[in-house]
Amino acid sequence: MSRRPPRLSKRTLEQWLSEYSVSHQNLINKKIHWLCVPTIFVSLLGMGMSLSVWFTLVLSALVLLFYMRLSTPLFLAMGMFILICLSVMTLLPWGFKVWAGVFVVAWIGQFIGHKIEGKKPSFFEDLQFLLIGPAWVVNSLMGDKTSS
Repeated sequence: MSRRPPRLSKRTLEQWLSEYSVSHQNLINKKIHWLCVPTIFVSLLGMGMSLSVWFTLVLSALVLLFYMRLSTPLFLAMGMFILICLSVMTLLPWGFKVWAGVFVVAWIGQFIGHKIEGKKPSFFEDLQFLLIGPAWVVNSLMGDKTSS
C-alpha cells in the first residue's frame, strides 16, 4: 500500500478565506492577527535572509506562485507586501536572533488571540492556512478586493 504525497488543496481563495474567518470572529483576535500575521511574515523573511538570501528569495517566489494560483490581485498585493517586508528589513538590519525573537513574540500574540476567540488556529487542520493568514490580512486591508 503506497502513500501519496500531500497535494495542494483545490479550494478557491473565497473558500480559504471563509474557512479561515470561522476562527477569527472576535474583534480583539482579529486586531491581534492584523498585527501579528504581518509581523510573523516579515520575521520569517528576516530570519531567512539572515541565513540564505537566495533560498529565501526562491521560497518567496514559490509562495507567490501559491497566491497567483488563487487570485491575480492577491498575487500582486502579496508581491507588494513582500517588497514592503524587504524594505523594512533594510531599515531594520537585525540579525537572526532578533528576528527569531520577534517571531516568537508574534506567535505568542496569535495564541493569546485564539485563547480569547475560544477556537484553535486554522493551521492545526491544514498547514496551508499558514499562507492563508497573510492573504486574509491583505484581503481585509484591501476591502475584499483580492478575492476577485
